[in-house]
Amino acid sequence: MLSSLIEFLTDNAKWVVATSIVTFVVGLVLVPIFVTRIPTDYFDYRRRHRLLAKTRRPLLAWLLTSIKNLLGAILVLLGLIMLVTPGQGVITLLVGLMIMNYPGKYTLERWLIRRPHVLPAVNWLRKKYGHPPLASPND
Repeated sequence: MLSSLIEFLTDNAKWVVATSIVTFVVGLVLVPIFVTRIPTDYFDYRRRHRLLAKTRRPLLAWLLTSIKNLLGAILVLLGLIMLVTPGQGVITLLVGLMIMNYPGKYTLERWLIRRPHVLPAVNWLRKKYGHPPLASPND
């Protein structure tokens, strides 16, 4: 198993390097954009916003939700790749998960942000771009 992985990597080294570079650059560009758009009280239960059940333009709402979920899935995939290649893997993964809609989303986000070093890294990035830190998740 390990030998086949090593053989794959050596045969496809240029693609592995190219993918690593692309995910690194995409992470450097997209992650700060999304991290700075998170409201400071996002993890406060009392301030949770629900998606509206009714809308005047259901087709437009469906299209925008689909695009948002696709973008989130791409960021999750890039985050997983960046866990083993250069880049901000955990933060990219967190941002991708925050963008998408799925059952248990809020619980997973709170679990991830409570992992050691995740909230400090997110708040460091927010401070770097002149935004206030995220409030720590309440219990």
